[in-house]
Amino acid sequence: MDIIKTLAAELSLQPEQVERTVALIDDGNTIPFIARYRKEVTGSLDDSVLRDLFDRLTYLRSLEARKAEVRNLIEEQGKLTPEIEKALDAAAILAEVEDIYRPFRPKRKTRASVARERGLEPLAAAILAQEKRYSPTLEELAASLIDPEKGVETAEDAIAGACDILAEDISDNADFRKHIRFLTCRDGEIVTKQAKDGDSVYSLYYDFRERLSKLPGHRVLAINRGEKEEYLKVTLEMPSDNIIAWLESKLFKKYDSPAKPYIKRAIDDSWERLIAPSVEREIRSSYFDDACEGAIKVFEDNLRHLLMQPPLKGKTTLGYDPGYVNGCKLAVVDRTGKVLDTAVIYPMKPQQRTEEAKRTLKRLISKHDVGVIAIGNGTASRESEIFIAGLLKEIGGDTRYTIVSEAGASVYSASKLAAEEFPDFDVMQRSAVSIARRLQDPLAELVKIDPKSIGVGQYQHDMKPARLDEALGGVVEGCVNSVGVDVNTASYSLLSYVAGINATSAKNIVKYREENGEFKSRSEIKKVPRIGAKAFEQCAGFLRVSGSKEILDCTGVHPESYDVARRLLALFDYTSDDVRMNRLNDLRAKVNKAGIAKVCGDLDVGEPTLMDIIGELEKPGRDVRDSLPPVVLREDVLDIADLKPDMLLTGTVRNVIDFGAFVDIGVHQDGLVHISEISDRYIKHPSEVLSVGDIVQVKVKSVDLQKKRIGLTMKL
Repeated sequence: MDIIKTLAAELSLQPEQVERTVALIDDGNTIPFIARYRKEVTGSLDDSVLRDLFDRLTYLRSLEARKAEVRNLIEEQGKLTPEIEKALDAAAILAEVEDIYRPFRPKRKTRASVARERGLEPLAAAILAQEKRYSPTLEELAASLIDPEKGVETAEDAIAGACDILAEDISDNADFRKHIRFLTCRDGEIVTKQAKDGDSVYSLYYDFRERLSKLPGHRVLAINRGEKEEYLKVTLEMPSDNIIAWLESKLFKKYDSPAKPYIKRAIDDSWERLIAPSVEREIRSSYFDDACEGAIKVFEDNLRHLLMQPPLKGKTTLGYDPGYVNGCKLAVVDRTGKVLDTAVIYPMKPQQRTEEAKRTLKRLISKHDVGVIAIGNGTASRESEIFIAGLLKEIGGDTRYTIVSEAGASVYSASKLAAEEFPDFDVMQRSAVSIARRLQDPLAELVKIDPKSIGVGQYQHDMKPARLDEALGGVVEGCVNSVGVDVNTASYSLLSYVAGINATSAKNIVKYREENGEFKSRSEIKKVPRIGAKAFEQCAGFLRVSGSKEILDCTGVHPESYDVARRLLALFDYTSDDVRMNRLNDLRAKVNKAGIAKVCGDLDVGEPTLMDIIGELEKPGRDVRDSLPPVVLREDVLDIADLKPDMLLTGTVRNVIDFGAFVDIGVHQDGLVHISEISDRYIKHPSEVLSVGDIVQVKVKSVDLQKKRIGLTMKL
């Protein structure tokens, strides 16, 4: 297999483009660095395409390595033929390679291996030959092989053993198994039945069947989980009659033969005992793997949009962690995330010290000029929202509130990192700080939490942990690097996701900062232990140095392009002060007027890099998240009982899944917009229209107060 050509065909890229990109990867460059600073080499491939290329490159190399291994193993047995070599070369997936190796794989003791030990292979070969006439007959040949010492007591024992050999050979045939998988995937049905009494979330599948060819990934995952939790009995109904008929067409000679009944016997036994159970396992495993990959893609997309939600800048925020018995923990953080004050109030039962709680809140809001209150959506959130809304009405002013997802806050607050950040705070106080900070800067706060705990996926606990961690880690890395990180304020959690920086290097950066004060320039980063030339090359463009005398240190311009940037400024009579004072609004127009190709030639730089430099110089220190819709702030509260069909509301998309999207409409319980209610046009997946964090207009379709279910539609 030519891996470069295969990748190019699969990803619709030019072979030369793929070859250059693979060379960059093999040279130890990170995906964010390649995507941002090697556009001329890759043809401006974006982060997602590069990650797909990397994943497929890894798989195809593993496939080639396994082919070579299997080829050597078969050759060691002296059984490698040109046909097998050709089949191995043509194998496109690992399953096909394993099918080819199957007959040569060392087996545990089987009925066929016992029959071979008893010397019954000649009889099996005679049966498979399907002569028109046998002399001696097959029965006479079988009788001649009777040997009680070997366990062959009768002629029927010999024939049974020969049929066992044939059954295993049929099962081990790679071409047969490939076509049987195809027929089953095309015509097979998944069937589920209730396995134990009682209602459950799997009641939809208590009497369910669906063609495999139409089975969506989210149902595969739901059925597997229901089976695992013993609520469901699951079977795969395969097109047995068609498969057996196909095997007969492949194995029967066109004329009648005395061997035909024995061939039929071997086919039926091979199908029932060997092929069907193993193919069912293979197909269900394959469908589960595909469903997991689909769910991971949805999770990646949701996580990316969640992390890239716009920060709430310039407002002192009060984090409010609701609770009953232990009270509600409060934490006031200033606009930079520094904790200014903490408190505990008890406005709920059992203590219900409402007036005292109001006085405390009023004091904190007034003292610190709190602009927004971030209420966690956990236990007692609903009551807290009512309490806060009433309080804000009493005091007037511009303070607003919003509901913030607590997902992962408890994980963070009990972590070693949280203990290091706030050694004097208890777990709930840390949680209140995290709630406030995740509103101020979602990315900086959420990177401290395992992505699986953030609550924007589906069935994530059923997936292979290593694969999920790899995929989600790539998303976090991509988001962090696209935004950039202030090296003088970032936590080591945030720094560890910067391209070229691992956990050890990140801790070294923080330690250096604590011992030597703030970094004065990007070049100073090279003084940090474990930040060598390669690491600096990878990370430098993504780190910002606030307060540096070199204005380019505050931008996404890579140090390797500083000379180009300075010559560009000089070419159009600009200075560094013009950059610092945001006086380059007409730079792009001047470059266009002069001719982009000519400017690129004068500066000896590629067009993608030139345009990136211009963008950075025009808006130094810009945040790519600022262009996204802002957080919805509320001042009044709505109850689910207030909802009526056809009511129009504004909401925020909280989670996008295969069958729809959950939207926060301000009633504590998210409403579901089913995929069929998202758009008037046909869509395959909700993510074609919606993303986490989107602000949308919805209409109430149905309300079930007992089950607390809200049905919404976007078809207004």
